[in-house]
Amino acid sequence: MTVAGCSGVESDFNGDGIRDTAIADPEATVAGHAEAGLVRIVYGGGKGTYELSQDSPNVQGWAERGDRYGFALAVYDADADGCADLAVGAPYEDVSTNADAGLVHIVYGSAAGLNGGKVPKEHLQGEGTTIGGAAEPGDWLGYALAAGRTSTGSPYLIAGVPGESIGTVEDAGGFVYIHGTAQTVVGIIHQDVETGGAVPGVAEPDDRFGASLATTPTHFAAGTPGEALGTVPFAGGVAVFSHTLSSGYPKPLAGLAQDQDVITGAEEPGDGFGTALAMVPYRASGATSTTESLLAVGVPGEDLSTTVDAGAVQIFKISASGAFTETLWIDQNTANVEQGGEAGDFFGQRLAAVNTAPSSTSSGTNTRLAIGVPGEEPTEEHREKGGVHIVPMVGAPGASDSWIDPGWGIPGEPAPLQLAGLSLAATPGGLYVGMPYGPQAGHAVHLFPWNAANGGAPTQTFKPGEGGIPTGDTSFGTAVR
Repeated sequence: MTVAGCSGVESDFNGDGIRDTAIADPEATVAGHAEAGLVRIVYGGGKGTYELSQDSPNVQGWAERGDRYGFALAVYDADADGCADLAVGAPYEDVSTNADAGLVHIVYGSAAGLNGGKVPKEHLQGEGTTIGGAAEPGDWLGYALAAGRTSTGSPYLIAGVPGESIGTVEDAGGFVYIHGTAQTVVGIIHQDVETGGAVPGVAEPDDRFGASLATTPTHFAAGTPGEALGTVPFAGGVAVFSHTLSSGYPKPLAGLAQDQDVITGAEEPGDGFGTALAMVPYRASGATSTTESLLAVGVPGEDLSTTVDAGAVQIFKISASGAFTETLWIDQNTANVEQGGEAGDFFGQRLAAVNTAPSSTSSGTNTRLAIGVPGEEPTEEHREKGGVHIVPMVGAPGASDSWIDPGWGIPGEPAPLQLAGLSLAATPGGLYVGMPYGPQAGHAVHLFPWNAANGGAPTQTFKPGEGGIPTGDTSFGTAVR
């Protein structure tokens, strides 16, 4: 129920009815501590900015070297008061003597702005903490975050712990599921846990289960990019779950990997199937409710014939019960799509998707997918400048796709190692493209319409030194929400 001063508008931290933007600089120096990290909040309507770090009032802990506060972000209404709240991951936070154990903060919105009311909630591992268990070096809690509201209206937050060791199995990984306004913690869920149904896969060294996450109100998915399939290392896999709890745990529904006959492609070393995920609600023609999902899976290490690490994306339709059907394979050699597949493109390294009309029949117009291609290099002069491919999730990928890269839609001069496409975020109002790498003059976040033309310009730009954002960034735009 919306309380006084809170609008209920998506990503509105100060309750004024206008969307706000959270932009992370996880490598920023805070109070002399290199790479302590911070998040800049830009309030919509020109109402100023706010700097959030572990040195901010009420925030637990303190800025320390290498924490990388803001490495991952998620926005949702955790306490159901109508003001958006911000989940912040700091996977390299040291917990006691455990280096890089990681933590997650939920920082509440209010009529006074973000962190202007209730004390933030801290989630971490260890005796007497919300998660319990034991913090261990290299757990990386908060490496990936996903949040939202289920089809029954319950808020949830999912936090990846891809460095979690399961017994003696190093870096097997897992995730924590935090649900309801009481923030009930379920975790750590890993591939060997019994959750009222078997989680797909087996905990193995370097699986990194939980390194990527994606959600809809009906389903969520966790990537295992290091999954070995038989003797094939780092082939990758994905597990799909329901938000419906079974024996207190989210119910496992399906496992996806390229060793299955119904999935295109063959498992190959280093494919990294599941390195990136994106998920949107799906409604078929004639359906009277939206209970299915479309899941996009990035396979950035996919070889196209002899083109090594060109990359690909596969899209699956997930039914309410978890049955899945592959609907699309997309690569840069697909008919009529922009660009062409080249070695080292890593097409699919990052993904972001939107359904702008979830209560309507899904189409190529209302379901859109942004694909990061950070290794794209049109010339040797601009090696790995990167780019972003925007495609429909329904219908032929080349029917309404577009391409943007630095100097062609993305403002600024093209340069080497800009790695465009490594920071993407989807909102109903547009696609955020972060540019935290390359020459500092190009560091910015740009908001593009989902129907942007090839080389089309952004509708809004957030840049250090402009609009009240301080100068002197380090990696401004690494994560955006």
